[in-house]
Parts: sequence; C-alpha cells; structure tokens
Amino acid sequence: MVHLRRTGLLLLNSFCRNRSFFSSFEHGNSTQTTVRMVSTSVGATKFDGKVAVVTASTDGIGFAIAKKLARDGARVMISSRKQANVDKALEKLKSENLDVSGMVCHVGKAEDRTKLFRTTAEHYGGIDMLVSNAAVNPQYGSIFETTEPVWDKLFDINVKCGFFLAKEAVSYMEKRGGGAIVFVSSIGGYNPFELIAPYSITKTAVIGMVKAMAPACSKINIRVNGIAPGVIETKFAGALVNDDAVRKEIESDILLGRIGQPDECAGAVSFLCSDDASYVTGETLVIAGGTRSRL
Repeated sequence: MVHLRRTGLLLLNSFCRNRSFFSSFEHGNSTQTTVRMVSTSVGATKFDGKVAVVTASTDGIGFAIAKKLARDGARVMISSRKQANVDKALEKLKSENLDVSGMVCHVGKAEDRTKLFRTTAEHYGGIDMLVSNAAVNPQYGSIFETTEPVWDKLFDINVKCGFFLAKEAVSYMEKRGGGAIVFVSSIGGYNPFELIAPYSITKTAVIGMVKAMAPACSKINIRVNGIAPGVIETKFAGALVNDDAVRKEIESDILLGRIGQPDECAGAVSFLCSDDASYVTGETLVIAGGTRSRL
C-alpha cells in the first residue's frame, strides 16, 4: 500500500508540473509546446526507395505479398526453385509496370541464399525487407507415420532455412540503418492440424523464432514479426481445400465461414514492413477469419 500511495503522489506531482503542457493546448498557446508531425510528400508511396526480398514468391501467398509490396512502391526480388515459375511470375508483375526482378533460389542451399541477397544488393543497392515464406509439407496423415527423413526436411526448410535467411539479410539491413523481417507462420502453429501435424509443429517453432530474434534485431533498428495465415486457397493447401469433407470441417471453425485468399495476407505484411508498424516487433499477426489462435 505504501508503494502504491507513493506512486500515486509521484504521478500527481508529475501532472502538476506539466499542467502548462495541457493548458497550452486549451488556450491555443502554440509557443509553449512543440508537436512532432510526420509528413509525406505528394505522390510518394509507402516504400519509396525500399528494397524487398520475398522467398517462394511466384505463386500463392508469396506472390500476393510480392505484388502488394511492389504496388506500394518497393523494388522487389522474387524467387522460386524453378526458373519457369520465376519467368511466369515476372511476366504477370511487370505487366503492371511494377519494379520487380527474379531469380532461382532453393532456400535449402546456402549458396543460393547467399546469391539471392548478393544479387539483390548489387541490382538495387541494398536490402530493407525480407519476407521468409518458403516452406514444405511432404507429410499428410497420422503424425506417427512421419519418417525421420521427412521430419528432418520439415525442420530444415521451414525453420532452419528461415533463420539463416534472416541472419544473412540482417547484415545488409544494418548497412541501411535498419529494416523489417516478416516470417510466414500458420494458424497451424497455434492449433495444429491433425493431418499435417509435423508441419504445424514447425510453424509453432517459427512463432517462437520471431520472439527469440526480435531482441537482438531491435538493437540495430530491425523489426521482426510474423503472420499466421489460416487456411488459404492455394496449391500448397490443396490437400485441405480440395477435400470437400475436410474443407467443410475447417470452414465450420472459421467465424467468417470461408477459406481465405492469398491477397488477404498481403496487406498485413505490407503494414508490418512499413513505418505504420514502427512500434511493432516480436509479434505474429493471425490472418485466419476468426479461427481460434492461442497456444
């Protein structure tokens, strides 16, 4: 009680000392206060001069994110394991006159990761944003049917490679004075899907990685956040959305009553990468139509 009373007195004293701050607004006295305003020049876009790298970005959620960042003014490097996928995606994006480039990158190969960032920096002059979207799911069925090679592959691509992508990106962002990293997790990281349980476990690990990485990155002005999409209409989620019985069961747990679309994830990533989220780090934003999302 003594501590609470003392705290109350301190707050009261502070209020009294700063009454002039409030009265300056009440009486319109602009000479006693300074209001810090942030202005944006006419015609400027959210990401003018910013460069983004988005992995696994030639289809689905990754493609939607790359398109949104580019539409918001970023120069974007997309990537995929196959050149044909890169070419097809670039054709679509450039038809909108977006400033995009693309290259082959298998995130499981260290040399590909290094080349991705080096090429981006050489082409665009630096890197400000990384969206780590690449993931695999070779297992569908009971968790106890998972073999050791499948388990290793899941954690190698979905967790380890995401970490090393971020580790490499940080050195480039630090040279630019800061940046933003967004990991794509999943609603399965909160509520594991029984038929893809090992995949869900890796996505829980990604949520933890966001939390664990944020403190170190905050010291160098880099924010680290994540998104956790619900079931989204993509080829990747085909095993879930293309089975009528499974789809119906999933939709019954979604407050909005429907499967999500890739574009519905992109705006959240744009927000998290932007100055609008300048006071947000270490968080994972759920985009799942109201699906329950608590660990």
